[in-house]
Amino acid sequence: MAYVSFPSLLRPSPSSRRIRAAQLPAVSVWNRASVLGSNSMSKPAAVSVSDTNSISSQNDTPPPENADVLVQYVVLRRDLIDTWPLGSVVTQGCHASVSAIWSNKDDPHTVDYCSPESIDSMHKVTLEVKGEPQILNLSEKLKSGAIIHKLWIEQPENIPTCLATKPYPKSLVSSYFKKLKLLCGKLCYEGSDLLTKSKGLLDVCPRRLFIGKKR
Repeated sequence: MAYVSFPSLLRPSPSSRRIRAAQLPAVSVWNRASVLGSNSMSKPAAVSVSDTNSISSQNDTPPPENADVLVQYVVLRRDLIDTWPLGSVVTQGCHASVSAIWSNKDDPHTVDYCSPESIDSMHKVTLEVKGEPQILNLSEKLKSGAIIHKLWIEQPENIPTCLATKPYPKSLVSSYFKKLKLLCGKLCYEGSDLLTKSKGLLDVCPRRLFIGKKR
């Protein structure tokens, strides 16, 4: 029996290889370079991570440290702090603060002060005056300087209990309050005799020495 080798039949002849090669279009190196160039021109340039970081850092640049901070001043009466329940005095300050802000809700400084970016980092300065004559005098002083504020009159007693300014840049209003003391609780005054005997502690709030201790 005779056997036939099929691979030899399926293998293309040298002449057929030459015919197929002649039919294929010739692509030069120059044509390949031009194709690659056209493809790169049609695609947008890739942005590196460093570029995106630099762009985001420019947008997220924090304001300078010396930027004028917006602040609201609240002034309470010392005589009421010493005689009224603490909660009642705090309530008076809240009344004046909310009233001063709401009455000036369209003011640009108030809008910035209560903006979503600033609402969780508001600045307030709470001060004290001796009594009713001093709170009335301060209100008149602010009026003469065109400083918008709310003098809270508690009803039905008709008692001026405290005042609060609308939000202002600190540099515009701080001079009106520079002679007033920061509000300090009753424990501060109870501990004042100790501080006068303790050299170097005069600038420390006495209240810190008595928090958590029974008197």
